[in-house]
Amino acid sequence: MRILCTNDDGIHAPGLQVIEEIARELSDDVWVVAPELDQSGVSHSLSLNDPLRLREVTPRHFAVRGTPTDCVIMGARHILRDKWPDLVLSGVNKGRNVAEDVIYSGTIAGAMEGVILGIPSFALSQEFGVDSRRSPYWDTAKTLGPGIIRKVLAAGIPADTVINLNFPNCAADEVRGITVSRQGRRNQGFLKVDERHDGRGNPYYWIGFGRLANVDPPGEGTDLAALADNRVAVTPLHVDLTATGFSSRLMEVLAG
Repeated sequence: MRILCTNDDGIHAPGLQVIEEIARELSDDVWVVAPELDQSGVSHSLSLNDPLRLREVTPRHFAVRGTPTDCVIMGARHILRDKWPDLVLSGVNKGRNVAEDVIYSGTIAGAMEGVILGIPSFALSQEFGVDSRRSPYWDTAKTLGPGIIRKVLAAGIPADTVINLNFPNCAADEVRGITVSRQGRRNQGFLKVDERHDGRGNPYYWIGFGRLANVDPPGEGTDLAALADNRVAVTPLHVDLTATGFSSRLMEVLAG
């Protein structure tokens, strides 16, 4: 089995080494194509107005000056064009990708692009907390990831479906199990715009994250709830974003 690994944290991110180690538990035919620079939060961006620079870092390890989407395209359609990958693994992201994160995440987008190309794909993310921010529990993803991936592959993944894996902020032996979850929803009050001023007094801005005084408990069965309970959240995500439940109502409204 040929595996293509990518991420959004960049070619030198520690989580990329973890995803490669997970891949090598599954196969000895592993290739890494990752962004030259950190591309967190770029979502499914595709470079159309800038050329892509490709650099071979070491054998089977390539850096692309572009987005995770660019990396998967370059990996499958250029570097491995004579024999496409059988599996795409994107991650391991430093930080969870749950709830609305999946819309912004370059890690999710890398896996999503694999699915668009017809390749079974997984996105993997390791949650961290205040105390583990500098040193997340990478061994949790490394220890549990291969077994979960094997089981899901053996069961078969429907077309146009990404498997989003999020590992909780705890050691592997403290994980309480696995939850097949749905995408949660957070109170967006934690987002803020931080205004600052440069040396000339001109304003500039950062999109930041604040802490809420009152946080609603996560919805039952969600990825947020699973992580809060120290469980691995396994969430199938679909490429098709059509709101099918509303389609019939729209047809009635627009029929006349």
